[in-house]
Amino acid sequence: MNRKRWVALAIAAVLLIISVLVEVIGALVSDEAGRWSDSWLAMMEAPFSEEVVQDGDPLKKIAVLEVNGVIEDAGEAEGFLSSPLYHHQTFLRMIEQAQEDEDVKAIVLRINSPGGGVAESAEIHDQLLKLKKKTNKPIYVSMGAMAASGGYYIATAGDKIFASPETITGSIGVIMQSVNYEKLAKKYGVELVTIKSGPYKDLMNPARSMTEAERDILQRLINNSYEAFVDVVANGRKLPENVVRKLADGRIYDGRQAKSLHLIDEFGYFDDVIAALKREHHLKGAQVVKYATDTPWSSLFGLASARIKPDSGTLEIARLLSRPSSPRLMYLYAE
Repeated sequence: MNRKRWVALAIAAVLLIISVLVEVIGALVSDEAGRWSDSWLAMMEAPFSEEVVQDGDPLKKIAVLEVNGVIEDAGEAEGFLSSPLYHHQTFLRMIEQAQEDEDVKAIVLRINSPGGGVAESAEIHDQLLKLKKKTNKPIYVSMGAMAASGGYYIATAGDKIFASPETITGSIGVIMQSVNYEKLAKKYGVELVTIKSGPYKDLMNPARSMTEAERDILQRLINNSYEAFVDVVANGRKLPENVVRKLADGRIYDGRQAKSLHLIDEFGYFDDVIAALKREHHLKGAQVVKYATDTPWSSLFGLASARIKPDSGTLEIARLLSRPSSPRLMYLYAE
């Protein structure tokens, strides 16, 4: 075999080795990239993360679930740079996670809310009771500046409720509101044309006065939801129904009044609640974690969103446009 053939064979061998190496490296890189991509997608799709609040034993955790803002289900869709205070479906997933995680030994429900929808408040309360029944995990409630109406409704699922003397709570009752612009419409010659299939299809029509029959229909709905509220307070706080009815006239109470009326158990802030849980449920050295809704995008777009500061008029318009037009039953202290 002459020299040229030896050179050709050597070149072919080198090319073959290079080809094999490229294939192997490509496969490894592709596999690693796939795993990284899957991990990133999983992180992006996760509705919330788990943040360590206090170091401790990760096999013995206290999970903190926060309810901030109005308790209302706005659906799955959210603005790209929005950071809503409360997202109902995500919060329900948090309850599910706290239930399924065997390392979670207790839950702190941290509430700073004026309440919200009747249906949403009832759903949270129901899921918390199911969690306790299935797992026997204690739930302690830590009230913030406000835990009123629907905020108090969900608090009654707790085994023990803590608040500060200045906390605003109570507001046990139901409300449904609408705007009537009949006189204004007549003044400017505006007429709302309505075609309906039945006499009560346009209940709370803002362009006309409400009839007594319509008011009676809506009052029955209010009364049904009110009875449900009275029941959860009586059962959750172990109070006689007649006592609850005297308290449940819609008024608010501060923490001092609430404690004297047995609507809460003790004065205390968040750290006091954690300390009580550890002391009363043999959780010394437990790790405290918080379920947070921050996503990876927040670090990328936090600066940009911080620079977007719409004026109060723009915010009010956005708020009104985002709200459903139909009046609804609410366990709500204030707009």
